[in-house]
Formats: sequence, C-alpha cells, structure tokens
Amino acid sequence: MDNENINEENNIVTLKDEKGNDVRFEFLDYIQYLGENYVVLLPADEDSTEVLILKEGKQIVDGTEDVEYTTIDDENETKEVFEIFKDKFKDEFDFEDDEEDETEE
Repeated sequence: MDNENINEENNIVTLKDEKGNDVRFEFLDYIQYLGENYVVLLPADEDSTEVLILKEGKQIVDGTEDVEYTTIDDENETKEVFEIFKDKFKDEFDFEDDEEDETEE
C-alpha cells in the first residue's frame, strides 16, 4: 500500500490497496523493531476492532524515494510488533486475548 494522504487532525491515513482503491485508516502508532519501521492502523470506514500492522519500506521510482507499506509475511514478526504496541497502550486500550478464557467448574 502506498501512503497517499495523512490528515493530522484526526490521524486518518489514506492508502491505496493492490487494486488502486483508496482505503482509510486511523493511525495508531509508529513502531521501530529490529531496525525496521512499522505502522499500526485501524480501519476507519468499518466497525473493526482488529488492527493492521504494516512494514515500512522504501522504493525508488524515477529517481524519487517513495515510502511503501507492505503486509508482514512472518507471523512471529507480526506478533512481536503487536506485543510492543500492546505494552505501550495497555492503559489506553482493552486488548482481548487470542485464546478463549477457560472457566473452572
């Protein structure tokens, strides 16, 4: 996804998907991990509670350096970045555990 527009008043970021469609996200955080940069986004146009974590990359197009955001193929890498995000915002967001709660009878 290519970064198109950032509205700093409400942290809305508009990215283009693989098909060239505009997709709006709320920017939540910028994380550095193991020498790489990541953005944590929340879909702005739907009632999703699931964040999207994208890896920042750079690409040279016609001699100009462009920032590009891509999905992360490594599930462990995604989990590590998400853990950093959860730790930073543990007092601001109510995170659900991935595992079902076990009840004692």
